[in-house]
Amino acid sequence: MKTENAPKKEVVYHVFTRLFGNTNTTNKPWGTLEENGVGKFNDFTPEALQAIKDLGTTYIWYTGVPHHAVITDYTQYGISNDDPDVVKGRAGSPYAVKDYYQVDPDMAVDPAKRMEEFEALINRTHEAGMKVIIDIVPNHVARKYESLNTPKGSVPFGKNDDTSVAYAKNNNFYYIPGAAFEVPNWQNGYVPLGGDQHPLADGKFDESPAKWTGNGSRAAQPNQNDWYETVKINYGISPDGHKDFNLLPGDSGDWDAQKHADFWKDKEIPASWKQFEDIAHFWLAKGVDGFRYDMAEMVPVEFWSYLNSSVKMKNPDAFLLAEVYNPSLYRDYIFKGKMDYLYDKVELYDTIKRVMQGHCSTDQIAPIIYYHKDIDRNLLHFLENHDEQRIASPDFAGDALKGKPAMVVSTLISTSPTMIYFGQELGEPAKEDLGFGDPTRTSIFDYGSVPSVVRWVNDKKFDGGKSTGAEKDLRDFYKRLLTFSTQNSAIMGEYADIHWHNRQNTEWYNDRVHSFVRWSDTDKLVVVTNFSPFDTYGFELQIPQEIIETWNLKNGDYKMVDQLYKETKTTLKVENGQGQMRVDLKPLESFVFKLD
Repeated sequence: MKTENAPKKEVVYHVFTRLFGNTNTTNKPWGTLEENGVGKFNDFTPEALQAIKDLGTTYIWYTGVPHHAVITDYTQYGISNDDPDVVKGRAGSPYAVKDYYQVDPDMAVDPAKRMEEFEALINRTHEAGMKVIIDIVPNHVARKYESLNTPKGSVPFGKNDDTSVAYAKNNNFYYIPGAAFEVPNWQNGYVPLGGDQHPLADGKFDESPAKWTGNGSRAAQPNQNDWYETVKINYGISPDGHKDFNLLPGDSGDWDAQKHADFWKDKEIPASWKQFEDIAHFWLAKGVDGFRYDMAEMVPVEFWSYLNSSVKMKNPDAFLLAEVYNPSLYRDYIFKGKMDYLYDKVELYDTIKRVMQGHCSTDQIAPIIYYHKDIDRNLLHFLENHDEQRIASPDFAGDALKGKPAMVVSTLISTSPTMIYFGQELGEPAKEDLGFGDPTRTSIFDYGSVPSVVRWVNDKKFDGGKSTGAEKDLRDFYKRLLTFSTQNSAIMGEYADIHWHNRQNTEWYNDRVHSFVRWSDTDKLVVVTNFSPFDTYGFELQIPQEIIETWNLKNGDYKMVDQLYKETKTTLKVENGQGQMRVDLKPLESFVFKLD
């Protein structure tokens, strides 16, 4: 039965904050803020937020909020200049945080009041009926981290470190005693700022002793392909792998957050653990509703048990999403580390991407869902994010429409949250070369704008007034699909694969088609998609006997109506416990049939 308290599908709108509202279309490679412009917190007006909510959005992940290293002069606001030799791009990586207790000055109309402007954005987002997620990057910080705004009672990173040793339990960083940091040897024609003159771009950066680089490089001169702009955080693991903290008991995966919090109450923990707890609590107090944790698997699961249980004691409903790419670690980070959600990147995303590209069969999809049955709700599904290629880019699918059947499967096949990346709903191809970032991915390192989003923003009207017809149609599809996913009870109910049954028993049904069923007490759905961009398929889709019995359907005819566009109808014929329904699919077409 439907109840007000029944769980609902979550939809995360992942937005690169400083690009969203920028309507400057110059997009000069390596362009400055003044040349290429930058979006502001204030661009997320009530009208913009309502339009985002209308997509079905329940959470907005504002990427790039914490103050990170940038090549723009803010010295008049007491912020030191950053060195281009240890900054990627001109706008900087949002994952090289310079001060965890402040926000990016680029996005403020008045940088002196940048925190107040972000707090106002939190309030506007809540007033629009959505919740707020920001990034915490626990594995590393900017090489030039500055604790200018660390609150009284919290310890700035590195302040109490013993820099004469490579490692100490309560050091925040790892050191290379006796060696000074050296800038990487630039290769393949790369030079900072594209060769533009800058007083600090001199091939030098003063850091002695040198610190380990964020990806774990122990070289005083990291490679250009290392995360040279960041330094690794020490969580109490010595260079030889010894752990200077208590390990979780074997049954801790069965504990709730309260028991995890109780476990750590009397334990001595490394200093970095407490400092990141302070950071998380600081943002919770600002009204942030959750966090996306960057490269979480590079940080020990015991730390996550400590931090996430502490967060849940402050806000039991906090949304905790982590980047973990090793499937063998999924269950430890969910059950022991108390993560709510992990990226389903390596298995589902990678498989669907190959299906879209014609390199893989749809036969590979259902086994992944069954393998994840115990953690179904904990794996966030997506087809784009800031790290991945845009669907419409030539290196991915080359056509945004190829994302439609993939999005239907990704969104409706499980109870997991769905995430879309801003511009995905418009078919953004990310063609621009903005400097450090490469085309096919919208650059997170450079100043610029996103053409399809600029057209939708329409001079800050946020109404799609300049969008192309194709962009409007695609956005309408995303709106229909995502909204339906949050409103139909079957999507948080049961799942069964019918693809394999049809592969064995249905003529003309092949591995470019995929089908499954979802149901609850009140809603019964049959989802069928065509991944082929060229071929039309028609067949008598078989609904297996066990599904007919589970749905308690008697012999007879049942009306089935597509829920995406309400235009296509068919009839489910049940005879002798078997179900059959005629389906005709055009290229890239999908139906979500509901039993009337």
